[in-house]
Amino acid sequence: MKTKKDFLKDTIKHIDITQHNIIPFVDAMEQMAFSARDLNRAANIYNRMLEDNNCSVILTLAGSLFSAGLKKVVFDLIENNMVDAIVSTGAIMVDQDFFEALGFKHYIGTPFSDDNELRELNIDRIYDTYIDEDELRVCDETTEKIFDSLEPRPYSSRELLWEFGKYLDNNGGPKVEDSVIYSAYKNNVPIFVPAFSDCSAGFGIVMHQHKNPEKHLSFDSGKDFLELTQIKLNSEETGIFMVGGGVPKNFTQDIVVAADILQENAPMHKYAIQITVADERDGALSGSTLKEASSWGKVETTFEQMVYSEATIAMPLIAGYAYHKGAWKNRKKREFQKLFLQREVQ
Repeated sequence: MKTKKDFLKDTIKHIDITQHNIIPFVDAMEQMAFSARDLNRAANIYNRMLEDNNCSVILTLAGSLFSAGLKKVVFDLIENNMVDAIVSTGAIMVDQDFFEALGFKHYIGTPFSDDNELRELNIDRIYDTYIDEDELRVCDETTEKIFDSLEPRPYSSRELLWEFGKYLDNNGGPKVEDSVIYSAYKNNVPIFVPAFSDCSAGFGIVMHQHKNPEKHLSFDSGKDFLELTQIKLNSEETGIFMVGGGVPKNFTQDIVVAADILQENAPMHKYAIQITVADERDGALSGSTLKEASSWGKVETTFEQMVYSEATIAMPLIAGYAYHKGAWKNRKKREFQKLFLQREVQ
């Protein structure tokens, strides 16, 4: 009979865009058609965002991205001042990034496993990737420990993820060199997770509130919305780089409407690109086009591009193209985290 070690052997390796200059490759796609030409245009729009000194860049993340090997791409975007704020699902930031920062790994698997056998061994499967469920429980318990240590009050997800970075800093740093949460903490890049209960932090908050029924902290989604809107209000122009769709996509598009309510004539997102495999015909958000978002007053249509591709293929090409183009070298750092930390100190 197989043991857990038989399955959890080969680890997922995160692709390093800094090691692969794909400018000629992506440039060649301009003379092709279909998704290749779309990807080339998206790469150029992202590079244009970085060249525009008035533009703040918001990255949105949905899907099982970091477990699939894309974590270092986002790490390098933060380290090289190519993103100013991040909006993500909870699983990416907590179950995948914070999980690895604690010293755990994701493993190469297969979709043709016997899932009953995996369950008996406490192995969770994400298509062709394995995770040790026992290690995920440690991640859950660590989030509970952080919540227990904080003042009992409502928090935005940004505040709590900053505390996650602080926890890593106070405990010898992350066990890996490419932690997104830790890099964002050190570089004052705020991370928002609008549906924060939908991850290991959700299990942590359940345990925290169960043990402290009279006095506990809570997640304030309204504060999340207000804080991200404040980033829009403190930016002359904004560009969004969306990987997948879902809540992070809608949340980030909606801040234009919220900003317009708080301050009349707030500008739409000037630039927008999205990588997705979703179809628009069923009316679901993940596949809705950026042109459709323009009808809601959220996205301008001059510099927008949909890329219908799976993220592990398209994201390294788009991000790598902009990295090697080098516009980030002359960008002003926004450090939007300081916008909120200063208010909290006051």
